[in-house]
Amino acid sequence: MDITKIVITGGPCAGKSTAMSRLQDFFEQLGYAVLFIHETATELISGGVAPWTCGTNIDYQKVQLKLQLEKEKAFEEAAGTMKKEKILIVCDRGALDNKAYMPAQVFLSVLDEIGANEVELRDNYDAVFHLVTAAKGAEEYYTTANNASRTETPEQAAVLDDKIINAWTGHPHFRVIDNSSDFDNKIKRLIAEIASFLGEPEPLEIERKFLIEYPDIEWLESVESCEKIEIIQTYIKSDSGDEVRVRQRGVDGNYIYFQTTKRKITDIKRVETERRLSQKEYLRLLMDADTSRRQIRKTRYCLTYKNQYFEIDVYPFWDDKAIMEIELRDENIPIEFPERISIIKEVTDDEAYKNAQLAKI
Repeated sequence: MDITKIVITGGPCAGKSTAMSRLQDFFEQLGYAVLFIHETATELISGGVAPWTCGTNIDYQKVQLKLQLEKEKAFEEAAGTMKKEKILIVCDRGALDNKAYMPAQVFLSVLDEIGANEVELRDNYDAVFHLVTAAKGAEEYYTTANNASRTETPEQAAVLDDKIINAWTGHPHFRVIDNSSDFDNKIKRLIAEIASFLGEPEPLEIERKFLIEYPDIEWLESVESCEKIEIIQTYIKSDSGDEVRVRQRGVDGNYIYFQTTKRKITDIKRVETERRLSQKEYLRLLMDADTSRRQIRKTRYCLTYKNQYFEIDVYPFWDDKAIMEIELRDENIPIEFPERISIIKEVTDDEAYKNAQLAKI
């Protein structure tokens, strides 16, 4: 059984409701059981529980977050009993959406009260897909008429859209679907991104990599749409010739663990499979570490820029350069580079700049 949990999020009037019905039709044809967790905010507000009916907005957000997590737990438990090989759980918004509706420090205090941490909440989802509000690029289609819980003006919707993007920035697989096409093609692009992530027909990773000048760290850490992540990557012995690694990923003592296996197809296409590990599994796999390679420790800055998701890796052994990567659904998609980043050269097919090579002793 393969259970995948994803989030469809976005600003107000982004097309999530239409997307849900299209998703179900498409992925059921591919053999998935598609389970939907409906938007918790809409359920609560339509039932009389809202930021303006509770004591404070914080009281409301705490209730919403608790209910969101309980619903996800129930759906995951139910999915585990189903006689289906492939199950896709689709969350209409996820736990980190709450962060966009309150100051950062208040959000952290809410997490403390419910005994959770941001890294675990964010990375508990396998992938996150953000649909940009119509108020950014398709203003003529923005409306509040089709959702009683939507009250934002177009200007407020655009600001909120940015806050939601910032809240999810840092997730290992985050994609932003903008309004650069008509609405029908916007939904098709969303479905294509999800299908690519699920590996239909196989999990291809199209990645472009660039050597850049050492970035302005102070600037990166000041950008709202940038999240700092600490990574420790260890390569594991493999008899098959595949590249196998385990990774500890997180910040401030809150970590999650993954095992990744990569098989090369072309210079920029690889079959990649990834699975989440418990801490116990991670520590056990470390016993099979490839001793011909050193551990790679790096600080990753996840940056959302013009609806594209960049990962900038800063290594402790370099003080004049760094690596920037972007994953693409189509290798011909044009890239809009951040203005404050200076590109030295593309190194996508240069073995010298791959982590596996940098790890060699």
